[in-house]
Amino acid sequence: MAVLFVASVVVLGIKLLNSTPVQIFIEGQNTAISQIPGFFTFTDVIILVMASITLAVSGMYLLFFDSVEKPAGELVLEERKKRWEQIAKTLKDDQAKIYKAIIDSDGIIEQSELPEKTGISKSSVSRALDLLESRGLVEKRRRGMGNIVLLK
Repeated sequence: MAVLFVASVVVLGIKLLNSTPVQIFIEGQNTAISQIPGFFTFTDVIILVMASITLAVSGMYLLFFDSVEKPAGELVLEERKKRWEQIAKTLKDDQAKIYKAIIDSDGIIEQSELPEKTGISKSSVSRALDLLESRGLVEKRRRGMGNIVLLK
């Protein structure tokens, strides 16, 4: 549609900005030139109308109906969230709560935030994360004085 839009603008520009036709009168030794303002041939009018219609339709489509696709990163995150949700259904109690909290944080969260979000004690969070890590579902990475937990 964008190509049609640009092509229509170019055609309209060429046709409308074309120089005005002239009439040349030659009588003996005298020559007279007169411009014919606003003179278009029937073919020119058809081309102008078709280009205007194409411009209007493609412009309306681009303004109102052209859907913008999500960035690739968002699509990947949505796919991963679906997979993580399936895994979360197989977990029990504390592990499920912790895993769900990590999913809600888009797959990455600081370990220190998990007790607040889940209502589980720090020691229980640490044990549950160790079990999830041993199953290959999460990964803990050291960041400063704490850990960042990532879903795999």
